[in-house]
Amino acid sequence: MPILVPKGLPAYKTLKEENVFVMNEQRASKQDIRPLHIAIVNLMPTKEITETQLIRMLANTPLQVDLQLLTMDSHESKNTDKIHLDNFYKTYEEIKNQRFDGMIITGAPVEFLPFEEVDYWKELTEIFEYTKNNVFSTLHICWGAQAGLYYHYGIDKFVMPSKLFGVFPHQLKDKKSELTRGFDEEFYAPHSRHTQVRREEILKVPELKILAESEATGPHIIATKDKRKIFVQGHMEYDRETLKLEYERDIKKGLDIEVPQNYFKDDNPNKGIVVKWSGHGNLFFANWLNYVYQETPFDLSKLDELKSK
Repeated sequence: MPILVPKGLPAYKTLKEENVFVMNEQRASKQDIRPLHIAIVNLMPTKEITETQLIRMLANTPLQVDLQLLTMDSHESKNTDKIHLDNFYKTYEEIKNQRFDGMIITGAPVEFLPFEEVDYWKELTEIFEYTKNNVFSTLHICWGAQAGLYYHYGIDKFVMPSKLFGVFPHQLKDKKSELTRGFDEEFYAPHSRHTQVRREEILKVPELKILAESEATGPHIIATKDKRKIFVQGHMEYDRETLKLEYERDIKKGLDIEVPQNYFKDDNPNKGIVVKWSGHGNLFFANWLNYVYQETPFDLSKLDELKSK
């Protein structure tokens, strides 16, 4: 089954050209099934790029997904046209009386700021609190993962001596988790960040489990035992060109940036990109959607009956 997105969304045309299964509302209304209701809280400045990356992942399963894009009302986006936001996005105030099978909270380029100094922090904490009883499973990515760990468990981030930038091998720590079913014992994932959370702080929380990690990146996939909160420090949704564009952007700004590790052939930008993470990226998102589909109540009003931690 394809993912249901507004036909005018720029990602719709891009993904149709890639033969990714997307559909509009007219076709979806003829299918006699309940789609999964998934919300994406898009905190990235390049919203259209992030939309496309995440929709591409969510569309790669037999499940029908009804998508809702969310933006911060307390923050003025300088990189996305207001018309685009008005046409395709809603705010927390507009959806706070709804329930969702799943929610994705993205990263954001604010990692050097203390969480409380981010201008939309209060609104984001309201969303974090809302997810406890109104979303079956919430997937937090990169800064969104660090923000979620801080809000829910008091685990703070720290700035690393240098940027973690590239595609890194990870070791699978839980072969039985529904989220990593089918994973190889070692797999690759992109990272692009200056901050980190400490492994020992995660291990102090009995509710949390590290599903995958590496010496270079630290904990990568972290989840509560009931999988209702999932925290991914890397970017399994990144497409082929993402790190290249980040690298070229920083070079153009005159920043002291290293070549992303394990990304270009022989770590040489002139030799082209070697993609080695997309298979596990697709598998992870498919596993997450399948878990949500199998475990979420058919009637979302019954989320109240589930124990929220």
